[in-house]
Amino acid sequence: MMRSVAASIACVLVLTGIALAHDHWINHGNFVSPVDGTHCCGENDCFKIASDDVRVTGRGYFLVRLNETVPFRETLTSQDGNYWRCRRPDGSRRCFFAPPPNV
Repeated sequence: MMRSVAASIACVLVLTGIALAHDHWINHGNFVSPVDGTHCCGENDCFKIASDDVRVTGRGYFLVRLNETVPFRETLTSQDGNYWRCRRPDGSRRCFFAPPPNV
C-alpha cells in the first residue's frame, strides 16, 4: 500500500514538472509558426527532441527519428536550450525550436 502511494506521488511530481517546464515558456510565450502564423502550442502538442537525434546540415536541422529537415528560416529560438517540435493534430510540424547558436 505504502509503495503504491509513493509511486503515485512520484509519478505526479514528475508529470507536474514536465508540464510546468513546458508551460513555463512555450505555452505562455505566444509563439507563432514562421511558416503560417499559427500559434505553436496547443494542449499536449510539443515534445522535446534529444540533441543526439538532431543533425545540423547546410539546409537546416535534420531530425533523425522523424526523417525530417527543418529549414533554418522555419526555426524559432528555444528559451531553455533544448530542441522542441510542436505538431498539428495530423502530426505535421507546426513549430520547431532550437537552442541559440554556440549554446
